[in-house]
Order: sequence, then C-alpha cells, then structure tokens
Amino acid sequence: MKLGINKINTPLIGQDVEKMELLFENLGESTFRGRQLFDWIYRRKIDDISMMTNLPTELRSKLKSIPFHPLKLVINKYSKSNETTKFIFMLKDGQKIESVLMKEDNRITICLSTQVGCAVDCDFCATAKMGFKKNLSVGEIIDQFFQIQSIINQRITNVVFMGMGEPFLNYDNTINAANLLHHPKGINLGAKRITISTAGVVPKINRYTKERQPYRLAVSLNATTDDDRTKIMPLTKIYSFIELMNSVRNYANNARERVTFEYVLLNGVNDSEKEAKELINLLGNINCKLNIIPYNEIDGKFQRPSEQKIEKFLKIFSKVKFPVTIRRSKGTDINAGCGQLIINSN
Repeated sequence: MKLGINKINTPLIGQDVEKMELLFENLGESTFRGRQLFDWIYRRKIDDISMMTNLPTELRSKLKSIPFHPLKLVINKYSKSNETTKFIFMLKDGQKIESVLMKEDNRITICLSTQVGCAVDCDFCATAKMGFKKNLSVGEIIDQFFQIQSIINQRITNVVFMGMGEPFLNYDNTINAANLLHHPKGINLGAKRITISTAGVVPKINRYTKERQPYRLAVSLNATTDDDRTKIMPLTKIYSFIELMNSVRNYANNARERVTFEYVLLNGVNDSEKEAKELINLLGNINCKLNIIPYNEIDGKFQRPSEQKIEKFLKIFSKVKFPVTIRRSKGTDINAGCGQLIINSN
C-alpha cells in the first residue's frame, strides 16, 4: 500500500537501510533509492535533500516534507580549555538531553545520552536527580552524533554511550544506534571505537555476551562488596554484586575485548588502601582494564578525594597485571564531567 508523503512523520535520521528501502517501496519507488538515501545521510553526512543529486528532482521535492532531524540543538557550551564542549538538544516534545565532546591530542570522543533522565538512581550522579523521563529513539541517539559531527572541523574518532541514562535499560535502541555508527556502508566507525557503559543490568550484560556484540563494554563498579555498592548504587538491590561479577566474568571469558571497569573515587567512601587491595583481588583474574575516576562534585553529600589521597590510592596499583588509567574529567567548569549531566526543570 502506497503512503502519502505528508503522512510520514518519522525523521530520516535513525532509520537503517532496510527501513529506507521500505520507505521508498511504500512511496511506489524502487528500493535502491533507499540505499542511495542511506549513503547520502550516513556515509556522506549530508542533511540537505537538495544536494542529493542522484535522486530525481521530483523525488527530492517530495522528501523535503519528511522531517530530517529528531533533535534541535539548543546551545553548546565550551570549557575554558576548549577541550570539552557540552551540547544541549531539545526533543520534539520539548524535553532536553545533553551530550559531551572531549578532545585529547588526535582523539575526538563524544559521550551520547540514551535516555532523558535515569532510573538507576546512583547516589553520586547528577542525572539521577532528574528521575526517569523516557527512552530515546534510535534517531534521537544517533542525531547527537550527526549534529555534533556537522559542527566540528575534525572527525569524531570514538563514541561512548555514557551520557544521560542507563544504556542497557534502552537496550535495543542503543544497540541499533551503535550498529548505525558501525555500518560499513555508512558512518563506518570501528567497533573498538564504540563503548557501551552499564551500571550493572545483569540480564542485559548476559544478552550482550550471548549476542557477541562487537562493541566494547564498560561496567560502573565503584565498590568491592555488595553492602558498600548498595549504599551508593541502589541497582545492586536488584542485581547483586555476586551476580554482576559472574556476568562480567562470563563476558570477559567469551568476548574478543577486555571489559573496562569504571571506579568513581569518593572521599571516605571507597578510596582506602583496604578497598584498593580488595579491588586488585577482585579483578586480578579477569581480562580487564580499570579506569579510576576522581569524583566530580555536584553539590551533594559526596566529595572528591584530595590529590594526595588519589595518588596514594593509585600507587597501590603500580604492580598489577591489568592496565590501570586515571580519568581526570575535563569540562567540570561547564558541568560536563562524568556524573555531572543534568537538565534542570526550570
């Protein structure tokens, strides 16, 4: 059945090649036009229909009535160092999300949101204060990449799904967005350059492992025992620490890439010598990387450890067999650091 062009309300950004082929089939056109449109949007990164010169003029005129972007860029804020930029986007319903771009040498990384707000409610994260509003569509996720790439004069080299929301509570749309980023005839970003982060949604980690997803996995750990993790990450009441570690070990044993553990360092909470040694014992036999993140303060009850305490904690890891890095978040002056993303309701 043919559809009237004016009845198509789904934005073009976010549709995969199969959906674009179906779009043209429903319009009574050849499906190869869908492959041409996919090429223009994702490989050539063109959002001006009039520039898609291998499409007939009449068809281009019709396509202009279909919405293109699901997001509208509201504002972008630059850090003092110009190494970090925060982008605020508005959805069609007026709700807002944030994305972050980070520059380091030749590496250009963007941090994408997958939800408006977050239901996981980690005690140290600003996004948790928003509560959960809604899942983002594939288009709303991928359009963050598309619009940011069109603004900057350098190619985005890495993508992390670590913005607002818990990616594994919007699993299908997150994976489909990653697939669009990775598509060899589209954006063609390498799977190793795409990282999906989770606070520990165990059934989805198991599914991710079973599906043998090619993208990197990061797990927000932040403690070494069930009791301690429950105090700062309520999700642990649903998926225990033991369940989480078993699922991650299973992933590490079956995946082609090592798992990354994120450990947010909180003053007086998880930054002692005892906890550092417990962490070493916990991770010692797992194919992993440890990423230590000194806490970025958000006017809450937690504080960032002193530099002396951070260095003392790090020193304990000097002889471990797994890689250990410290991520000193950039962009904290514009609230773009890890755990600082929040949209105020006023």
